[in-house]
Amino acid sequence: MSEGRMRKQDSITPPPSGSGLYDVAIAGGGLAGLALSIQCAQAGYRTILFEKEKYPFHKVCGEYISFESWNFLEELGVPLSQMNLPIIRRLLVTAPNGKELEQSLPLGGFGISRYKLDAILAEIARQNGVELIEGTKVEEMKFENETFCLQTIAGNYQAKIAIGAFGKRTNLDVKWKRKFILQKPNKLNNYIGVKYHIKTNWPEDLIALHNFENGYCGISQIEGNRYCLCYLTTARNLERCGNSIPDMERQILSHNPHLKKIFEGSEIISRSPTTISQISFEKKEQVYNHLLLAGDAAGMIAPLCGNGMSMALHGSKIAFEQIHLFLQNKIPRWQMEQDYAHTWKKEFSSRLRTGRMVQRFFGNVFLSDLLISVLKPFPSITDKLIARTHGQPF
Repeated sequence: MSEGRMRKQDSITPPPSGSGLYDVAIAGGGLAGLALSIQCAQAGYRTILFEKEKYPFHKVCGEYISFESWNFLEELGVPLSQMNLPIIRRLLVTAPNGKELEQSLPLGGFGISRYKLDAILAEIARQNGVELIEGTKVEEMKFENETFCLQTIAGNYQAKIAIGAFGKRTNLDVKWKRKFILQKPNKLNNYIGVKYHIKTNWPEDLIALHNFENGYCGISQIEGNRYCLCYLTTARNLERCGNSIPDMERQILSHNPHLKKIFEGSEIISRSPTTISQISFEKKEQVYNHLLLAGDAAGMIAPLCGNGMSMALHGSKIAFEQIHLFLQNKIPRWQMEQDYAHTWKKEFSSRLRTGRMVQRFFGNVFLSDLLISVLKPFPSITDKLIARTHGQPF
C-alpha cells in the first residue's frame, strides 16, 4: 500500500466547499480521474473533480480488466472479491474468414461494466471527501503564477495542481491544438467505436477478438450474466454503409462467421449502441503546459490488447506518487512533471508500441489471416506478444 493511502488518519479538514484554493483539480471522471481523486483525498488533499456526464452512464469500452489492477482497485475500496465477477482466462482471435487462434491468458482478467465500476468509484470518491461536480464541462485550464484556473459552466476554480483525465478527444484537445489532433486521418487516428450490452450464449472465461474488414470486435462477459460487445472500425466503413450502423454490421462485420452468429443469436439489451468517433491511437504527451495528463488523454493502447483500463488505473497511481511528493514540498514542480512523464513512458511505452504494431495486422483481411496462421503453431510466441501488452500487479 502506498504512503499516501496510509496517511488517511492524518487528513486535514478541508475548507468549505466551493471556496479557496484546492490542492488538486481533475477534469474528467473516468477510471484515471476517479482513482486519482480517491488517492489524493485519502492522503488529506483537498480535491475537486469535474465530470461532464452524470453517474451512472455508459462508455465505449471493452470492459475487460487484467488482473494487474485487482489489488489496486480493492485498496481503493472496490469490493471485487464480493461481487462474483466473471473470471476470464482464455483468448480467442479470429480472422475475417473465420480462422481461429485460441490461447490461455498468462495473467487473466475479469469483466465489469464501466456503468457499474465508474459509479462505484464515484461513490467511494464522495465518501473520501472528493468534491465531485457532475454534469459540468471544463472549458479551459490555465496555469498562471503557480496556480491553475479552471473555467467551467459552474464558475471558476483554482488549484495548486490540475490533471486532465478527460478522455480520448475533447474540446480542450481541440482548443489547445494538441499534436495528435493535427495529424491527418490515417489507420491510427480515424476510428469509431460502438458498444452494446447483450445476452448470448458464450463461455464465461473466454474473451474473443473477431476481425473484419478494417476493424475488430471484442466480446466478453460482465456482471449480471450480460456480455459486452464492442467494436472499432474506420469512419470510412460507416460511410460506405450510408452511415447506418445496422447496415454496416450486416454488410461488413457479419462477413466473419463468428460475428454473424453473435449478431443473429444475441439479444441486445441496450436501447441503442453507445458510440464514439475520431478515436486516435497516435502518440500523446503526458504533460501539457504544466498540466498532468492521465488515462486516455495521456495515450491509448489498442483495445485488442485488452488492458487500457489497467493502464488508466496504473497511470493514476504513477501520477499520485509524484503529486504527493510535490504537495509535501519534497520536489519542485518541474521535477514532478519530468518524473511523471518519464515513469509513465517507462511503464507503458513498450505496450503502446506493441499495440500499434498489432493494430496494423488486425482489421486487414490478409494480414490478420497471416498473423493467426503464423502464431497458431507457436503458442510461446503468442504468450510473449500478450505479455508485451500487459504489466504486473501494482
